[in-house]
Amino acid sequence: MSRDAQEEGVRQVYGEIAPAYEALFPVLHRYEDRVERFLADAVKPGCRVLDVGCGPGLHTRGLDASVDVVGTDLSPEMLDLARRARPEGAWHLHSYHQPFPAEWGRFHVALAIGCLDFCEDLPRVLGHLAAALEPGGRMLFTVLERRPGLAGHEASTREVQTAGPSVALHLYSFEETARAMTGAGLLPRVYAHAPGWVHLTEQRTMWFGWWDVERR
Repeated sequence: MSRDAQEEGVRQVYGEIAPAYEALFPVLHRYEDRVERFLADAVKPGCRVLDVGCGPGLHTRGLDASVDVVGTDLSPEMLDLARRARPEGAWHLHSYHQPFPAEWGRFHVALAIGCLDFCEDLPRVLGHLAAALEPGGRMLFTVLERRPGLAGHEASTREVQTAGPSVALHLYSFEETARAMTGAGLLPRVYAHAPGWVHLTEQRTMWFGWWDVERR
């Protein structure tokens, strides 16, 4: 599957589920308030936050009004919901496979939660994310972690059939993610192997590598 076809599939899938996404979120995700704890620790008044794959902006909409939030997504429908929830934010159609525009400036904090499931080139994308951070800036990101013996997580890619197009999930081992992270100039602070989202068709929890990192 070409990258353009993959991104068009992701755009279509999330555009179709956008109206129901907030209601589905507790069912699809089991984040155990990891994102909230990270933001409470990392975000300071007046800082700049980049939310990649922001969806309807659930993670950042409640941040202090002094915080400058910039969100990106492939789905215009998701961005419309984020814009309504936090009108003072800046919400952009953007693929993380491309560098973030220089005119957006740099950020003190970044999130990439659940969106790197569709990332076919993790070293490249983490390089783009690192370049968007200020030195010393922090990021919380997740990848679907490939682990032999863990059902549904053994292969590096797997096709998932949705109600519309099929999309490809990309799974990375701990070692692959660590190499991509350090190659991008990111230093690990905290790592956890913990639940991500629930594959409703298979009734299976998909597990993430959760990485709290800092830019050198």
